Amino acid sequence: MQSLSAYPQPSVTIDCVIFGYDGEKLSVLLLNRKEEPYAGMWTVPGGFLYLDETLEESADRILRTKTGLGSLYLEQLFTFGRPDRDPRGRVLSVTYYTLINPEHVELTTGKMANDVNWFPVSQLPALGFDHKDVLQTAIQRLQAKVTYQPVGFELLNPQFTISELQDLYECILNVRLDRRNFHKKITASGILKPTGQKRLGEKNRAPELFEFDRERYDALVKSGFQFKI
Repeated sequence: MQSLSAYPQPSVTIDCVIFGYDGEKLSVLLLNRKEEPYAGMWTVPGGFLYLDETLEESADRILRTKTGLGSLYLEQLFTFGRPDRDPRGRVLSVTYYTLINPEHVELTTGKMANDVNWFPVSQLPALGFDHKDVLQTAIQRLQAKVTYQPVGFELLNPQFTISELQDLYECILNVRLDRRNFHKKITASGILKPTGQKRLGEKNRAPELFEFDRERYDALVKSGFQFKI
């Protein structure tokens, strides 16, 4: 059996695209790099994979040490491997993404960064490495996924109005949705649970508050149900 040393051994990084929604805009979490390459430029949080950890363990370690975030549900996005993507040499990037509510987390800046901050996806700064392509891929995946899986509920408060839910989908998809059709589709899906309460303080009538019925959704999925917007 031939030794692995006989084959090329590129380095591997784990990069994490963290989307946030504050009720008005979709943002992404970026780090300002302290060291070269791309010192002073913004990138998604990332770091090199250690030989004794899984990909998921590496992602969790990187996020904890560089942003203060931990125990996030991460979904693998893509592996970026363009030969010239890193000026230091041959580096593969296994990328993950997730969605969180920025109001529910507290950020800390690690030793390897000048700053960590949220940026609206519509107003991104110049990015280092190939992270512009990374973010474009992540946004496209998110836009596709919210049309068939209710991942967006993780960005809302536990109780929300249908209008707030529609605002979220319009923000992610960057389109205007017909309010009547959206209301009809989302209520007919059976994955919303009325709370019996209403949002007080609105200018017009007080809209009804709902909760995402995850137990109902999981049961529907097992029976072949497909969520569609």
